[in-house]
Amino acid sequence: EVSEMSEKSKQNVAHGLAWSYYVGYLKLVLPRVKKSMEEFSRANPNLLACRETWKLHILVPLSCDVCDDLEKADSNIQYLTDLTEITLTRAGTKKRVYKHSLYAIRDEDNKLWHCAVEYATPLQSLYAMSQDECAAFSREDRLEQAKLFYRTLEEILQGSKECAGTYRLIVYEESGEAETHFLSREILWHLRQQHHEYTVYEGNHPHTPSTTLNSTELNLQISKSDLPQPLRSGCF
Repeated sequence: EVSEMSEKSKQNVAHGLAWSYYVGYLKLVLPRVKKSMEEFSRANPNLLACRETWKLHILVPLSCDVCDDLEKADSNIQYLTDLTEITLTRAGTKKRVYKHSLYAIRDEDNKLWHCAVEYATPLQSLYAMSQDECAAFSREDRLEQAKLFYRTLEEILQGSKECAGTYRLIVYEESGEAETHFLSREILWHLRQQHHEYTVYEGNHPHTPSTTLNSTELNLQISKSDLPQPLRSGCF
C-alpha cells in the first residue's frame, strides 16, 4: 500500500535526494561561495583570474562512483587549500561547519587551473542502495535514478534565485576503459568553457569530451514518465 501511494504521488528516491541536497546543503552554502572565493582571490590574486569560475563545481558521475580523495582518483588533481568556513547552527548543532576545497587541475601543457570542486554526495546513497540486498536496488535502477537526480537537481537550481551563478554541474558517464586522467579532463573542459564564454579564446579550441552529457541528452535517456520505475530484485 505504501509503495502504491508513493507511485501515485510521484515520490521517488532521486526526487527526494535532490530536494534534500538542495534544501539541506546547497541552498545554505551556494549563496556564500562567491564571497569565499573573493576573499581567497584578494589574498591570491594570480590563482583565480577568471571570476566566472568562482563557483562550486559539482561532480555528478552517473555510475554513482564517488571517490573520497580526488587526488587518488586523478593525479592531475591536487588539493590546494580550503576556502573560508561557513558556520551555521542547524538542527540542534551549534556552529556546524561547512567548507569547500580548492583544487589545482593540471592540463596537458602543465598549466594549472584552479577551482572549488566536490562530488554530489547523495550519489553515495544511491550507490550504497545498489550494494544492499535489503534495498532491492539494481544497477539499472541506480543508473535511472542517477539521471533523474541530475535532471531534478538541475531544475531546482535553475529556479533558485539565491543560487544563480554560484554552481556548475558536471555530469558525465565514465567509459568502460580505465583512463588515468579522465576526471581532470572533464573538469578542465568545463573550466575552459567558462573562460571561453566570457573572453576571447586564443589558439586551439578545447576538445569536447565524448562523455560529458547535457540536460537534453539525459532527457532522451530518462523515461518520459515521472512515475518511479518499479524496483527489481536483482542487486549489483
